[in-house]
Amino acid sequence: MELRVIVTEKASIIQEVTSFPAKMRTENVSLFYGKSQALKGVTLSIPRNQITAIIGPSGCGKSSFLRLFNRMNDLIISAKVEGQVFLDEQPIYAPKVDVVELRKKIGMVFQKPNPFPMSVFDNVAYGPRVHGIKERGILEEIVEKCLKQAALWEEVKDKLRTSALSLSGGQQQRLCIARVLAVEPEVILLDEPCSALDPISTMKIEDLMQELKKDYTLIIVTHNMQQAARASDFTAFLLAGELIEFGVTKELFTSPRDPRTEGYITGRWG
Repeated sequence: MELRVIVTEKASIIQEVTSFPAKMRTENVSLFYGKSQALKGVTLSIPRNQITAIIGPSGCGKSSFLRLFNRMNDLIISAKVEGQVFLDEQPIYAPKVDVVELRKKIGMVFQKPNPFPMSVFDNVAYGPRVHGIKERGILEEIVEKCLKQAALWEEVKDKLRTSALSLSGGQQQRLCIARVLAVEPEVILLDEPCSALDPISTMKIEDLMQELKKDYTLIIVTHNMQQAARASDFTAFLLAGELIEFGVTKELFTSPRDPRTEGYITGRWG
């Protein structure tokens, strides 16, 4: 499915026509935590092999929206989802969906680096082992390949047996990305992955994202407007649980169609 122009009655939600087919999409999705509504009828298509940024002020529903894509909200007892979410046009909230298999296809990198308290090697090999790969030679190939993909191999190739907790914050975050890559996902979700990192580490993560999109679809939540403008191909602006505007990043940042979008990205509020 390709993105199509969608205009609401208020003409607030606009999706650009693009040649990129959708890897994932939501259709009129609402999310509730008990009686509190976090998302309100969000319809959005995520272009394949592109970087889509989700922006908006604190509490607008960015992270809640991101967690829809790999059903992380299932872990919250009070959470209730209405509407549909699709991966390659298959509904991921259908009753017979294997959530473990889904999360293998849709990996997640969190705001704070969370390496396991084990060696660098065992962090990356963890997922493949869980999925039944035990042969040492195959695991070594996977670990080297994923660390290279995560632009970390040269920094840790002589430290594979050392604790992952001894790495710097930026190295730990790239290790977490390598750990996600090791189970061969199709989509990578990143929830403010650079918020705890210094500028140099942030630049490395952003450069890495540009390489990864050749093989994966990336969705990133960020509170950093400069990062969204630099690193993403498409941007969605959320406000109070509603999708206000979505489009090509360059166009959204230079010629936003909704005054609320303009006010937020120019720093007049939020």
